[in-house]
Amino acid sequence: MTDRRFLFLQGPHGPWFYRLAGLLRAAGVQTWRVGFNLGDRVSWPGAGYIPFNDSQESWPQTCASLMERLGITDLVIYGDTRPIHAQAVRQAQARGITVHVFEEGYLRPYWVTYERGGANGHSRLMQLDLAQMQAALDRVDRDLPDTPGTWGDMRQHMFWGALYHGFVALGFRAYRNFRPHRALTVGQEFRLHLARFLLMPFHRLERRLATLRIRNGGFPYHLAILQLEHDASFRDHSPFASMTDFLALVIDGFAKGAPQHHHLVFKAHPLEDGRVPLKPEIRRLARLHGISDRVHFVRGGKLAQLLNDARSAVTVNSTAGQQALWRGLPLRTFGTAVYAKPEFVSHQPLEEFFTTPKRPDTRAYRDYRQFLLETSQVVGGFYSSRGRRALLRQVVDLMLSPEDPYQALLSGNAAPRQQLQLVR
Repeated sequence: MTDRRFLFLQGPHGPWFYRLAGLLRAAGVQTWRVGFNLGDRVSWPGAGYIPFNDSQESWPQTCASLMERLGITDLVIYGDTRPIHAQAVRQAQARGITVHVFEEGYLRPYWVTYERGGANGHSRLMQLDLAQMQAALDRVDRDLPDTPGTWGDMRQHMFWGALYHGFVALGFRAYRNFRPHRALTVGQEFRLHLARFLLMPFHRLERRLATLRIRNGGFPYHLAILQLEHDASFRDHSPFASMTDFLALVIDGFAKGAPQHHHLVFKAHPLEDGRVPLKPEIRRLARLHGISDRVHFVRGGKLAQLLNDARSAVTVNSTAGQQALWRGLPLRTFGTAVYAKPEFVSHQPLEEFFTTPKRPDTRAYRDYRQFLLETSQVVGGFYSSRGRRALLRQVVDLMLSPEDPYQALLSGNAAPRQQLQLVR
């Protein structure tokens, strides 16, 4: 393995990439990390750190030069759509360099995603049909673990995120040319997070009251699962320019198609920070269609409680849509999603979907889910120490394997996978 040379770019908040690189070095490979701000530097306290202080426009040339000079064989990134990562992927592919992509789990919360080449809309899953997956599964045991109903290490996620952005702000002078991949500056994001923290007790009370009204209301309801407007899945793999466009489409379809005694519930993402005025916009659109008394908004919280009693679910392309499919709920998606297979995701016009939603083929979905668990979904998490330990036990072997996880299963060479109970 000594001829492998790994270049890390930006990773999940916290020490995950540094811990991963340490175990790779123990396996006999060499590792480096390019840092773009002080948060990156603090996350990589050891040797092999390469600061990038130049303008963003010079990054492609610098990246190519680093790959050539260091003889890089492998590129490791978290997400593949932020500009510095997308440009690095193009440089790597032109040189035959293996691209390792980590993402939040397609089956979160107790799994993370590991793929090669790309994730989400760029995943190899987009080219695989269900028949190919079912044929590969004929070679493995079909024991299927249950779906957890909680998010996972959310508190640790928020802690490492706040710490990271704090160091980014402190290191502004040392990394003057750093530009975040999101539209807001670090200072603007900090103010949003501070306001969210201060309002948390009020939001918690608001969420509980809204949930009680829905659960005690005795009415059938459909659930709209919202995403972060600045998230890569929404920004780069959906047909909408803004979340407001999605809200308008859903409310219009519901008003025209749903039975008059049905209600519509919008569930905000747990990390929604207020940069998009979701609640006022939902109220405005509901009034416009004369259905204010049938439309509800729930700010954050757990999804499982609302899904358990829902009639159907709609989303752009949130991974949470898979929780609806696991429960056998009809699901309508709009963006590119790895799970949007015709066997279990509806493509009905929205008005028709709210009238008579098409139920998913749950057996087909369970086959799909089993395929994910045997391939790209790895037990563990990025943010808690327990999750990182579980993840490290498997992911280094996957990265050093000559075949990516999908090809390994398709060719019959997949190794046994760790079971979920190890991280409970």
